[in-house]
Amino acid sequence: MKISRATTGDGHKLYIETYGCQMNVGDTEIIVSIMQGEGYEYTRNIEEADIILVNTCSVRDNAEQRIWGRLKEFHRYKRAKRSLIVGIVGCMAERLKEQLLEKEPIVDIVAGPDSYRDMPKLVAAAKAGGKGVNVALSQEETYGEIRPVRLDSNGVSAFISIMRGCINMCSYCVVPYTRGIERSRDPETILREARECYEAGYREVTLLGQNVNSYRWKCSEEPVVFPKLMEMVAAIAPDLRVRFATSHPKDLSDRFIEVMASHPNICRAIHLPAQSGSTRMLQIMNRKYTREWYLGRIAAIRAAMPDCAITTDLIAGFCTETLEDHAETLSLMREVGYASAFMFKFSMRPNTYAARHMTDDVSEEEKTRRLTEIINLQNELSAESNRKDVGKTFEVLIEGHSKRSEAQLCGRTSQNKMVVFDAAEGLGAGDYVKVTITDCSSATLFGKLLTE
Repeated sequence: MKISRATTGDGHKLYIETYGCQMNVGDTEIIVSIMQGEGYEYTRNIEEADIILVNTCSVRDNAEQRIWGRLKEFHRYKRAKRSLIVGIVGCMAERLKEQLLEKEPIVDIVAGPDSYRDMPKLVAAAKAGGKGVNVALSQEETYGEIRPVRLDSNGVSAFISIMRGCINMCSYCVVPYTRGIERSRDPETILREARECYEAGYREVTLLGQNVNSYRWKCSEEPVVFPKLMEMVAAIAPDLRVRFATSHPKDLSDRFIEVMASHPNICRAIHLPAQSGSTRMLQIMNRKYTREWYLGRIAAIRAAMPDCAITTDLIAGFCTETLEDHAETLSLMREVGYASAFMFKFSMRPNTYAARHMTDDVSEEEKTRRLTEIINLQNELSAESNRKDVGKTFEVLIEGHSKRSEAQLCGRTSQNKMVVFDAAEGLGAGDYVKVTITDCSSATLFGKLLTE
């Protein structure tokens, strides 16, 4: 039975904290849309909230530990407002429903990633003195027709989820267990959302999925696959930049590279997680490709788009990793020359294949040592990548003022590198400008506005 707006929302204020990946950011915008449709008001001020939701991540243990710590801090808000409702949503809710309800009495709602349509009912159950719980996974849910409420601060870049779940079953990864099986979203709803973003002033969209390269929608004799979807989104407007995340190396096709290279508004940046440079480790991780295959994909990208920036994910100290395996990761990094990377120590996640069948046999001290080597090398590679850009001129999409000075603007190149430059009258977020790079750090480019 549908609960009426008067009994659910009634102007009560909703506050959400979001942790983890870009997918979670998109999910938060879906939750806000659903709740506003039932009469709730979104607030960025936790002090005035009637409902606090925490959108969580379970990919690594430290992400979950941050949430447990945050819940302890919420006790003071609960003491100040007895009617306050606290909810945990997302991957951690899916994985730890019983523990959340048993360990933290302040938790009133536990909702998995596929249950956000039920959020008003779950809140109503909590208001009535019970617990609102739904962690059922779905084989169909994509939230395709729901229009997210954009919560970004710049009004320039928007995330668009094109699929949910994952079927790759990497041995270290908890995502298939917390987000369910892979399913793609109707391309017409994706295109509608992208057009609406453009009409609202956004000039960049990022297409999101655990593995965007396996996107597939059977709506006609010829299914829509990811290269076709990219073409369709890029065709909306020549000044709408198109990004995507994340690509799985095993599914990165020549057609995909060809489409990227043939559309100037598809950004010259690919996030291609390697995880390890050792074929032996990749086998144990169930990544379904070899070091040679990965380097072959890098070579194909470079041949078609020499200016394309490549970024990656790397894990230090996975089960049975030897010093030789670690050395192969370092050599892969040097061979590819990554622009940047997300780098982590391995942490065993419950219920994964690794947790059930492997031993976490690399010491924490050794994991830290190897991770430090990876980070130090990547800092060198990032600085080298940025130094190569000095003297070049790039088209930059302005995102706003620099964090350090209102006298400077900042924005990103097609390669997703941040550029800082002096502001000029009449320029602001959403404008495209040409900037010549004059200096750099390992993280940022500095430039001079090119004036005609």
